[in-house]
Amino acid sequence: MVHNQHQQKNLVEILRTNARNTPDKRAYVYLQDGETESEVYTFEELDIRARAIAAALQQRFHAGNRMLLLYPSGLDFVCGFMGALYAGMVAIPAYPPRRNQSGGRILAIAEDSEAHGILTVESTRPLIENAIAGNSRLDSSTFISSDQIADDLAGAWQDGAIEDDDIAFMQYTSGSTAAPKGVMVSHANIMHNERMIKDAFVHDSELVVAAWLPLFHDMGLIGNTLQPLYMGGACVLMPPLTFLQRPLRWLQAISKYRANSTGGPNFAYDLCVQHARSLERLPEIDLSCWTLAYVGAEPVRAETLDRFAKTFQPVGFRRTALYPCYGLAEATLFVTGCKKSSPPVVQRVSKRDLLRDRVKKRLLPGPGSQQLVGCGATQDGHEVCIVDRETLTRCPGGVVGEIWFGGASAASGYFGNAAATKEIFEAYLADTGEGPFMRTGDLGFIEEGELFVTGRLKDIFIIRGNNYYPQDIEFTVEGCHEGLRPSSCAAFAIDVEGEERLVIATEVERHVGRGGGGRRSGADRSKSADDVPPVFREIVSKIREAVTGAHEIQVHAVVLLRAFSIPKTSSGKIRRSHCKQLFLQGELDCLHNTSDAAQEKRATRKGGKGGAAVEAAGQ
Repeated sequence: MVHNQHQQKNLVEILRTNARNTPDKRAYVYLQDGETESEVYTFEELDIRARAIAAALQQRFHAGNRMLLLYPSGLDFVCGFMGALYAGMVAIPAYPPRRNQSGGRILAIAEDSEAHGILTVESTRPLIENAIAGNSRLDSSTFISSDQIADDLAGAWQDGAIEDDDIAFMQYTSGSTAAPKGVMVSHANIMHNERMIKDAFVHDSELVVAAWLPLFHDMGLIGNTLQPLYMGGACVLMPPLTFLQRPLRWLQAISKYRANSTGGPNFAYDLCVQHARSLERLPEIDLSCWTLAYVGAEPVRAETLDRFAKTFQPVGFRRTALYPCYGLAEATLFVTGCKKSSPPVVQRVSKRDLLRDRVKKRLLPGPGSQQLVGCGATQDGHEVCIVDRETLTRCPGGVVGEIWFGGASAASGYFGNAAATKEIFEAYLADTGEGPFMRTGDLGFIEEGELFVTGRLKDIFIIRGNNYYPQDIEFTVEGCHEGLRPSSCAAFAIDVEGEERLVIATEVERHVGRGGGGRRSGADRSKSADDVPPVFREIVSKIREAVTGAHEIQVHAVVLLRAFSIPKTSSGKIRRSHCKQLFLQGELDCLHNTSDAAQEKRATRKGGKGGAAVEAAGQ
């Protein structure tokens, strides 16, 4: 018998009920190499592990203490997360430091969260100890290696009272536009958001998820890992790197395990298409089981949806399975979603009007228009409104404004940051006093009840009086040459002699330009243009031509980057502000940088260098 989730108050009660009702059902399967089962937990086994870990925590810490969870990808994380909840403590998921990598982010999170202890596995412990050296609160005595805890300890677990408003975990924001902050998510927030996902996605106990997103990320945790637990379904997980190395592993897992609901950011669908096109034929897979393929975490591209649906239709994928949605960590995860089994809503608008925060429909394609994908509507008592950034009043129809969100899934604020909490989570409309709303920092508009997201408020830049959305320029760049890697471009503006100028930083495929050039950091200004591979000059020329033609803006500098080097968040979002900072500091992993050539051109005019530098400046 399947339990009724509405009778359960938190995830601890959900797992305990699952363990009683369906003890032998396989709850979690882990594919270490993306293909082979390496770990499996039934609901009963997960309950035992959670109780054992909780008992170990209760022996050394107190209810309400904050525990930093630093696990490599695997089911040890799931056990540790549930163990922290069983113990009545606050879980703080984060990715562990890598070998030979600075532990600055881990140390910053440990200090900001005032963590009392660390949950990890024994093999990762030495890396973490090096990373947190210098933290006044944490040392070796605060570590617990959960893989060293015997199941026998489960009997010592003490079941404490969990209140709805108790903080269950702290989700540190990915830092795509600012320094990461700890979002305080309560047990009530989780349960409400999981119910929203269940209702919007029309899930039941037959839910099977196959996923690769990082488990410490909001979409990977709330959507992929905890929704199957909430539903009493099943979850198949693989390391993110195995997907990035070979994206079709994800689709093969969907086919093998008959996953019916899973998804990821827009770039994941692009990678699958790119990988499929590199093969002579598609592998033997059947995607007819995939009834809901959600797309979120970054702007959803109509072109991406079209390519994916067309590419995988021969192996059973249906376009109506595509499910654009919108959410963010501050709202626990899910905010809006479209209607299941209906094709995505796509609207073509005037590009020029959109840059002026106006929405004007255009029926015909062309350089003056662009397609926007709707992300559905809110439900279950939530409200989304579009607000003028200056007057703090509702925008009229056809006008772009900041997206504000209100409802029971909105978190209580940022830990230890009262000023940011007041600014983001306690917003009120100036004319009516309605609120509180959460300011998302995203821009968009609502048309016939459908939310359309147009960009990030902090990412917009202004050149010669016009607003520009960087993701639109990035999309143009990525499609202008086959040697550029998808979803690996950053567009940003820098100050040049008092004027804002556009810079494009984009990764190239690993095979492009081999045999010529080499790494050129921004600080390396001495090389001539003679060692620049012709294909790099071709790419730069294509980028300049495409951006000028599509957006009527000149490109000041183009930086071609080594593959997998552009700064991204854990969910694959481009960290534009960080990329800009690295560019200005000369620390990007450059293969070719036309801003070097620009400096050489100025030097030539002053000191009479050879003509090679002048030729390079034109590239």
